[in-house]
Amino acid sequence: MLRVVLSGVESVGKSTLSAELARQFRGLLVPEFGRTYTERLRRDLTLEDHYAIAEGHEIAADQAAAANPPVLIEDTDIVMTTAWASMLFGGRDPILAARDSRADLHLLLLPDVPFVADPVRMFGADGERMRFHELVAAEFQTRGIRPLTISGNWADRRAAAISAVEALL
Repeated sequence: MLRVVLSGVESVGKSTLSAELARQFRGLLVPEFGRTYTERLRRDLTLEDHYAIAEGHEIAADQAAAANPPVLIEDTDIVMTTAWASMLFGGRDPILAARDSRADLHLLLLPDVPFVADPVRMFGADGERMRFHELVAAEFQTRGIRPLTISGNWADRRAAAISAVEALL
């Protein structure tokens, strides 16, 4: 089973591309647990919420992996959860940082497409978006993970992601 994780700041197409990759490769999709969790809250996120998000995502990924699909597509993982906590709380949390990513392939979508606001997105201003992206890139570097960067228009992103997955199958 090939495990592919899509990462990147808000509104770069992770959820859409994740679903497309799962369909393309007849794999299973693990949706972004943090988004679902956040949509249910009626308060601001806490660091403890990020621990729950990390745990919830891992449980969902483990359940999907138990079906042994040829490809498991994860819409974010612990790398993004750790970066989110850094962005929101001003520092890298050691508890989140201690959790390992289990991906075989990391795709990092760059913030070079227009931001689309929605009720849970927080960092749409260009400066905030780039600062968040830099935190995500730093998290990958600190973890010693070299993601494949995906950029360009939507068709280019899709083609690059499909090519990357095909190369590992």
